[in-house]
Parts: sequence; C-alpha cells; structure tokens
Amino acid sequence: MSDHFSLSDCDVIGFDLDHTLCRYRLQESSKLIYDSFAQYLVAEKGYKEDLLSVTPEEWDFCSKGLVLDLEEGNFLKLAADGTILRACHGTKTMTAEMIEEVYGEKREWKHFKTINGTYARSAKYYFYDNYFDLPGALLCAKIVDSLEMIDGQKKYDFWKDVISSIEHNYKTTAFKDNDEEIDMLPALENAGWYSQGNWVHLYDLLKKMTGKLEPKVVYFGDSMRSDIFSARHYSNWETVLILEELEGGEVQEPDVTDLGSSLKKKGKYDNLPVQENYSISKKWGSYFADCIPGTKSSQDTPNVTWCCSSIRNYSTITIPSITAIVDLPLDYKFTRFSSSNTDIDGYYPQPPAILLSPSTEGAAA
Repeated sequence: MSDHFSLSDCDVIGFDLDHTLCRYRLQESSKLIYDSFAQYLVAEKGYKEDLLSVTPEEWDFCSKGLVLDLEEGNFLKLAADGTILRACHGTKTMTAEMIEEVYGEKREWKHFKTINGTYARSAKYYFYDNYFDLPGALLCAKIVDSLEMIDGQKKYDFWKDVISSIEHNYKTTAFKDNDEEIDMLPALENAGWYSQGNWVHLYDLLKKMTGKLEPKVVYFGDSMRSDIFSARHYSNWETVLILEELEGGEVQEPDVTDLGSSLKKKGKYDNLPVQENYSISKKWGSYFADCIPGTKSSQDTPNVTWCCSSIRNYSTITIPSITAIVDLPLDYKFTRFSSSNTDIDGYYPQPPAILLSPSTEGAAA
C-alpha cells in the first residue's frame, strides 16, 4: 500500500450527509435533540419532569467515544486495550476504588472483546460516537441519577424506553415515499435517489457507471461505527473520517513557518470560517489519550483511547471538516495512516497536541 492517498486516484467519491456535508450548530442542535427525547420520556413513559431541566454545566458530560454499560448504569472511557480510563455512574464520577470494585483491579470491561473490531450492538451496552446520539448520553446519565434517588436501584431497564424515544425522533419512514407499499428494487439505475438499500446493489451500480470490475471508492463520514468501520471492514473502501474535535482545544495552530511544505501545513486553513470551539470535556478529558485519574499511573504517560486507536485502524485520513480540504487540488497527496507511517501522519492538517508527545503510549494498538 502506498504511504500517500489522493482523491484523484479514486473512481468514486461518496459522502455521508449529516455532520459531513451538512454542518450543525452543536449547542443548539444538542439542546433540541435532548429536549425532544426528554419530553417523549416524560409525556409517554412517565419519567420525572426533572429530566426536562439541564444546567449549562451539565453539558460538559457530553463527550464522544463513551460506552454505556447498561448492566451497571456506568459510562466508560476506554483505552485501546479495553482498560477503563475513566467512569461515571450516572453523572457522578467514579473513583479508582469504585471502578475496581465493579470491574476488578485490572479495570477490564468484559464486553470489550465483543465490541472491538466489530462494533457489534448489544442490549448490554451502547457506544456514543456521533453528535445525534450524544445528547442521549446525558439523558441516560440523568435517568440513572433519578432511579438511584428513588430506591437505590441496581438493575436498569430504562433502555427500552430510550430506544422508543430514538425511534420516535428518527423515524426511518421519513425517508420513504408516500406509498409505504413500494416494492424493493432488484437493482439500482444511474438516476434519481434511493433510501435503505445495500452495498451489493450500490457496488454493482458503481461498476456499471465506471466500467471497472473493482472501482476504487473513498467514503467521507463522521461516524466510526456506521460510516468508517463499515466502509473499510466490509467493502475495503478508502475512508475519510470527519472529526470535529480536530477544530478545538485539542490541536495546536497549524505551523506555516515551514515554507517547503506550506501547502501541507496550511492548505488555506487559516482562511476558513470560524467554527465553534470544541473544548475538551472537564469530566472526561481528551478524546484521543488519557491517564488514569486517581491512580499512580495518573503521573505516567497518557494511554491512547480506543477511539483514537480505531481512527488509525479504519480511516485512511482524518480531517476536521470538508472545508479544511476543499481548496486543495484533487491530486494533493495526503499522508495516510499505515504501518509504515507514524501513528499521527493521517491527521490533516494537524494531529491532536496530546499525540505529539513521544511518550504517548498505545497508539499502534
């Protein structure tokens, strides 16, 4: 495999829509999503009305990459090997002693081998990896808090109600024609638009359109589970992860002093419109790497997170937005993630600052 990647080498370029081609004001959209979920649970499922109130400080709980352990009511931040870096029971931070009491001295989450490398869904856990889901993490945490206050409940069966709220808000029927009785198409044609569907039909159409038996496809998306992992694992497509965290406090300003590589470093990045500041969650820390707070290792080198490890394993390159590369020539050669490159080469235009430290551990996991 080449150490570089260029869009001009691809026969087909595909895009996810939400949070990829279509950008959102996250503060406003998160509030709308949360309110819609909470109102449904209160009105239709009988949950307490205190779910409807969120203080400005509570939004700090929201951080992509969290796993909800539905058996314990705990939210987990995982290292690349599955070690629990941080955890909360509901919204309340768990101490090192509390984590070890539930998960053992090694802080191992028992379902990690199931989800790692498969992103399999389960009734025992849920992975939050996109901004449509994320307000639901805060909602679920507040539900756990509420249940604890009622009777110290230790078994949690609220997830079925959360699923109902998700189905209520994101109805797949909204993407169908007015006639819900339309027959499934045997194949796709080069015209119009389609919903649902499958990769086999799509790839057959791409072969027909390009006249190639194995057209090279690159897909842009923001969800590791549904966009990037699926496209790479099942189709072996090139993948470009849109990671808005690369626009915030986790990255340094691009270095434009090196005139010999100014296009790579700059890419007209300083002319981009100002975006929201994606600050690091005080409760959860960096999306990319972390120490284990409250333990001796908290003074040691950071451990790469499971999410960061997945970026290197499944994305060709990772960028903060489509806007960051729109002015580059189509034949621009990006340095890709690969075994022959460093663990940070696939980030454009700049890697997260925490990964620039030579002491950061586990990046190749």
